[in-house]
Amino acid sequence: MDAIIEGAVKAFDLLIKGDSDIFQVITVTLLVSSMATSISVFIGIPLGLWLAFNDFVGKQALTSLIHFGMGLPPVVVGLVVSLFLWRSGPLGDWDLMYTLTAMIIAEAIIVLPIVAGLSFAAITSINPRLRLRLLSMGATSWQANWLLIKEARLGLISAVIAGFGRAISEVGAAMMVGGNIKGETRVLTTAIVTEVEKGNYDVAMAIAYILLFITYSIIVLLTIMQQDRKVL
Repeated sequence: MDAIIEGAVKAFDLLIKGDSDIFQVITVTLLVSSMATSISVFIGIPLGLWLAFNDFVGKQALTSLIHFGMGLPPVVVGLVVSLFLWRSGPLGDWDLMYTLTAMIIAEAIIVLPIVAGLSFAAITSINPRLRLRLLSMGATSWQANWLLIKEARLGLISAVIAGFGRAISEVGAAMMVGGNIKGETRVLTTAIVTEVEKGNYDVAMAIAYILLFITYSIIVLLTIMQQDRKVL
């Protein structure tokens, strides 16, 4: 219990004093999580929309694969990415292991199915008769699809929020492919693990508070955007 209180005090102290180490870790955390989320959104939302708008052989299998990926253990993703990036792996010549790029790749793979699956769900949750009604009123297929996307925008923003939350909270894959190198690939989650291993529970709690504050602040901003779109 003392560590919880001491952690809150220490978190405030680290931020007020502008501790260079903690701000470096915060910067790396935001860079990796934002890049991973951006990549997953760039690929995942179009994939989810395409899956929702089209019927084809194997659609159910692909949908099941995406749903499976939404619960895929991050350490498995970290292991597979590591095998590809090791010097003996097929991408070993790129020398990406224990770099921010490797962390971004791993986290993007973890987040992608979440964004795609929730985007698919956002579209399919709309009354299917709406599209038929739009087409019967003279709208083209593209126009009907675009109107459905606007109708599902709240769900699509929720997909982005969920994706970012998953990326910034990742620890297993981040440690496996990033190496938790101080000053280079250490992020807030892996820093917490490091401090716990050292027995510095007050410092670990301080970093945890900072992580929660940053995550909550960004999700609040995204939620405000979501609600503003709802009003519009």
